[in-house]
Amino acid sequence: MQGTRQSRIARELQKELSLIFQGQTRSTRGVLVSVTKTRVSPDLSVCTAYVSIFPSEKSAEILDNIQKSAGQIRYELGTRMKNQLRIIPELRFYLDDSLDYIEHIDELLRQ
Repeated sequence: MQGTRQSRIARELQKELSLIFQGQTRSTRGVLVSVTKTRVSPDLSVCTAYVSIFPSEKSAEILDNIQKSAGQIRYELGTRMKNQLRIIPELRFYLDDSLDYIEHIDELLRQ
């Protein structure tokens, strides 16, 4: 269970990360990356971000690129949040495939 401060920082990190991804995906047509959930460790040193990628066929490749450029994303996050956080947390990205799971369940129910 996260405390009030952790949840506020997690929401702010989610907002800023989504803006960063929105700016980066404008150059790539047909790809949408959204941050669905963020969690922050109690000492605020690690941020776990769950990303949803559309279309899901490219999700493994795009998630790999995101993980490789985590340092650059953290730097850009630091320039955006330098007045709000003393230490910018380490970023860990995971694929959120809940939409694919829901789609699969709907497909099974239709049959």
